[in-house]
This record gives sequence, C-alpha cells and structure tokens, in this order.
Amino acid sequence: MSFISYRFRHLAAASLLALAVPALSPSVPSFVSPALAADTPARGGTMNIIVQPEPPMLQLGLNQQGPTQTVAGKIYQGLLTYDEKLDPLPSLAKSWTVSEDGLTYTFKLHENVKWHDGKPFTSKDVIFSTTKFLPEVHSRARANFARCESITAPDDNTVVFKLKEPFPAFIRAFEVASAPIIPAHLYEGTDYRNNPANATPIGTGPFKLKEWVKGSYIHLVRNEDYYKPGLPYLDNIYFRVIPDAASRALALESGQVDQSQYNDIEPFDVARLKEVKSLNFTTKGYEFIAPVSWLEINHRVKPLDDKRFRQAIMYAIDREFIRDKIWFGLGKVASGPFNSSTKHFDSSIVPYAKNVDKAKALLDEMGLKPDAKGVRATVKLMPMPYGETWQRLGEYLKQSLKQVGINVVLESTDVAGWVQRVSNWDYEITTNFTYQYGDPALGVSRTYVSDNIRKGVMFSNTMGYSNPKVDELFTAAAKENDAAKRQAMYSEVQKILVDDVPVVWLLEMQFPTFVSKKFNNVITTGVGVNESYDSVYLSKP
Repeated sequence: MSFISYRFRHLAAASLLALAVPALSPSVPSFVSPALAADTPARGGTMNIIVQPEPPMLQLGLNQQGPTQTVAGKIYQGLLTYDEKLDPLPSLAKSWTVSEDGLTYTFKLHENVKWHDGKPFTSKDVIFSTTKFLPEVHSRARANFARCESITAPDDNTVVFKLKEPFPAFIRAFEVASAPIIPAHLYEGTDYRNNPANATPIGTGPFKLKEWVKGSYIHLVRNEDYYKPGLPYLDNIYFRVIPDAASRALALESGQVDQSQYNDIEPFDVARLKEVKSLNFTTKGYEFIAPVSWLEINHRVKPLDDKRFRQAIMYAIDREFIRDKIWFGLGKVASGPFNSSTKHFDSSIVPYAKNVDKAKALLDEMGLKPDAKGVRATVKLMPMPYGETWQRLGEYLKQSLKQVGINVVLESTDVAGWVQRVSNWDYEITTNFTYQYGDPALGVSRTYVSDNIRKGVMFSNTMGYSNPKVDELFTAAAKENDAAKRQAMYSEVQKILVDDVPVVWLLEMQFPTFVSKKFNNVITTGVGVNESYDSVYLSKP
C-alpha cells in the first residue's frame, strides 16, 4: 500500500467515523487521560468494545458465531472455563471430580446463583440444557452429550454425567460457547428457536442486556445480583457496531473505543497500532479455540485426489512469506493438523519447507508435464470472502503455484454463497480455518474422519478425505484414558495426515487484541475476549 493511498484511507475513515461510531451517551464517560498502571480494583466505569460483524442474535445456545460469543459470554455461563494451558477453571461449577475409570464426572454448583430475571439457578437448568436444549440446537454439544449414558441431579447443587465409555476430552466440553447453560423455566416445553426470550437473553453472567440498537450498539449493565461478592466491577459495557475496517482502527487509535479482537483490525494496521502508547497489544486468549488456516481441497476432483499433487502445492508455497508479508507476522507456520497449543500436539513433526524442485518432481511423477505455455494443470481457487487479507492470499497463491505449472483461476463469492458451495462440495480449492477447542477429539478429528463427510454441513469433512487408519486412531485415542497411549495414537495420526496432506495447512492463526491501558484483568484465560469480564476493572483517574 502506497503512502498516498494509506493516508487517503485514514482521512476517509475520519470522515466516516461519526457515522460508524454512535455518539457516546451521557452515561458513557469519554476517557482522555493517559494510560495508568494497575491499581486496587474499584467498582465503576464503562468499557466500549468493537463488535463486527453485528451478532445475528445473543442466544448463545442457538448461535455460536464469533461476535455472538464475545457479547453473550458476558450474559451466559458454562460450568467451566479454561486457562491458557487448557486446564479447567471454575465457572458455574465451583468444583468437580472425575472417577478413576474416567466414566463419571461430578460437578458441584455454586449456591445462591440467580438468573437475570431473579429466578434461582439449580441443577435442573443444567439437566435441561445438556439433555434437551443443546442436543437439539447445538451440533458440538449434541455430539459431546450423546456420549452420556445418564445425566442426573442428586440435589439442586450437584450434577453427575455418566459416560458410556471413557472420553478424556469431556472435561473440555463445558466452556460457555460449547455448553451455555440455558434457563429451563423460560424454555422447557417451548419451540426453542422461536421462543420470545431469544430477543431478551436471560443468563447468570455478570452483565445483563439493557438495550440493543440494531446497527449501532449493544448495551450491557452490571448484574447487581451476581453470585460472586463485589463483582463485576464495571457498570456498563457497550459493544459498538463499526462496519468499516479503517473506521475501527481510527476509533481504537483515538480512544473512542477501548477494545478490538479477532479480525476487527486488518493485519496491515497492527504494527501502527502497536505503537499507540495508550493501548496494550496481545495475541493471548485464543488458546482454547486454537485456529488453524489451510487450503481446503476437494478430493473428488482430479488431480486433487492424488496426494502427490497436494504435496506439490505444499512445496510450492512459501508459508513464511504468507505469515510475514500477508498476515504481517500474525501467526506461526503450521506443521500439520494440530495447533501447537492443542493437547497432544507432536512437536517432532517437521513442517514442509518451500522446495520448487520437489514440487515439480512430484508433478512429473504424476505425468503432469507442462504444455507449451508451461501449464501442467488448471485448478479453481475460491478465497474466503472475509476481507482484503484473504483476497491478497488468493493472489499470492495464484502467482506462487504458477511457478510449478499449476494455473489458478480465482473465483469470487459472498459469505452466504461461499458457505453454500463449500458445504455442498461445489468447489475445487478454497481457503478456510477452524477452531480446535483444546482437544483433538473436540475440534481436530471432525475435519478428517470419514464418518463426518456430511453434505450440506459446514466445517465437517467437506474435502471427502478418507483413510481407515486415521479413522481408527482418532476413534481409539478419543476414549483412551492412559495419557501416554493417547499421545502415541495422536502422534501417529499426525504423521499419517502430514504425509496424506488432506488439506494444505498454512498458519496457526494469531488474532490481535488491543485494549486500552485504562482497563485491567481483561485477558486472563484461554477463552480470552469471550470471558465473562466479571473481574475487569478501570484504573482510578
């Protein structure tokens, strides 16, 4: 980007900002003081956070899109949350035990918890959520709780999950977006998807919905009946809807908003904003979701069905260049299917390095000789319609694969069209990324096991990849209680997948989070910006 276009972009953003960021209400203080060091927590203050795109709804059981998770994570709660090493921490459950055989999980709930409408929270709500509501509307929760032989409540503050067979990943199935607890008294016996309560979500979290002005802001206020004494500290959280990327960056830089997360800030703006003295920068807080990006390849299309062709693509591209020049250093080159922050990652796996000669040799071996124009094969690439950076990646891949004789035809689509085409297998190559949810049995295996080849279902095995040994290892490892044996199985499956290259792994993605230095205790767990924020506080002026 030239200096002139860069300046024009930000001058244009300044003129749009008044429209993009609604005027702060009188109850929302405008902070202009310099950053202050952390001090003793005190109640009071308002935090303004970007949300983009605007959530379609805030009923977290029905919708788990990123923006919904960030907002609704302050309204709803799960039984557990997780630290950056993915070990469980209390949330609605204050303690838990797991039987020696790995079959029985017993949770003790906090007492005196109330829903935002004043009704008491009890084990009945957990039973309803995990046996009725979530199995009907939440695909990941459905799969997790289907492993239970029984879910019972000996009393109002105890819930017992008895599994049909061991499933060590089960302890990581209780984060707020994976298993939000829903009020039984509002939903039992109703049409969940059309319940009027969906418009005014009622949770147990530290903040309650006060007002949602569509296209402008979502206003949350302190839950005065929150069960943790003295918490939350903040009076208000405003989630500001700012559709324009340049305006988001300017709002953050000028202090009109206090936080950004995920893809709010384009990678090319990150370096500049890191120099803003009033802001803290981190890539922590995404350990639980552990996103990995890749080129998703339809194995039903020739020559993409040949692993040598997929290996050739691996060797033809420079993933360090992709990280450094397209994502501006945000990320780590992926060695294979497991993010390095996910349990059972094998650090001995060596990433593919760019090697044009190896790529050409593999294509020669396949009999794909270059024609008079140097073209060996033509493939269609449909980049994710998720912003400028993904389009730049598509252009880079077109140029890079041309070096080895693979002609790339770029296709464009909108988000709805992209989801429809990929989920229905109507593509050749696309870019994609998925979350791993802390354990390979929860977020990794779903991409590669053959029983998850489900037409019309996004983020399943849409490639059509099938390897019986991979199926066998993922199945066995998921129910193995012995940690060493489980690691051996997952190490073996990683080696097989890295050789098969069912997808072309690109980066372990890192999302930039910027937070005003006026706020403390913001990123405290591996769930990051989707946390409850009950302990976030504003420094005293």
